[in-house]
Amino acid sequence: MIKHLCTVKPSFSNNGAKQDLLMAFICLGLLIPAHTFAQSDENDSSNIEAIHVKKKEKAEPAYPKVVGYLSFILPIVTLQGGETTTNFSSATSIGFPTGVNVFYSRRFGFSYEFTPTIKTVNGNSKMSNLLFDPGPMFRFNHGFTIIPRLAFETSGRFGVTPVFNEVYLHTKEVNYFVAMSLPYRIGADNGVQQPGSIGLNLQFGFIFN
Repeated sequence: MIKHLCTVKPSFSNNGAKQDLLMAFICLGLLIPAHTFAQSDENDSSNIEAIHVKKKEKAEPAYPKVVGYLSFILPIVTLQGGETTTNFSSATSIGFPTGVNVFYSRRFGFSYEFTPTIKTVNGNSKMSNLLFDPGPMFRFNHGFTIIPRLAFETSGRFGVTPVFNEVYLHTKEVNYFVAMSLPYRIGADNGVQQPGSIGLNLQFGFIFN
């Protein structure tokens, strides 16, 4: 039928010319395969889907992800046995927490941290303690993380340290963070039994990307 319509002889009259032009458009429409437009729509849908997949892959890193970090920590105040001790008064202490974070998802990870502490008294400095404090990481939006750490010190003290961590600056190479911690300790200190203590520390550092 299509072949028959398209082989109609043209007329030289005015009305005939219009009819021939209309017939030509009809033939052209009948001859173009319908699947051409369907294939175009399918290609557009595939391209859009591929873009969404690439964006998702870029936004979601592969887990588990391992990163290291460096920092320093300042004990601000310690309460022990009814007495309050502040840093920089009779002695100055500064720690250097270094560790590895293993992220298992965007919401959870585990941190392994070692903190050597240098103490200065009357102008004499020495490494007074080494702390190992691992703990799970509960990650929230906007770079906020809560880390309830266990604490084991070479001085003999042990306990827990809840840490509240906030990443305040993101760069391509590193992320800068600030943290507040509340160390609670019990046990003997260098062989001498001591009452429990709780302190307030401030920590500053950066995480490698």
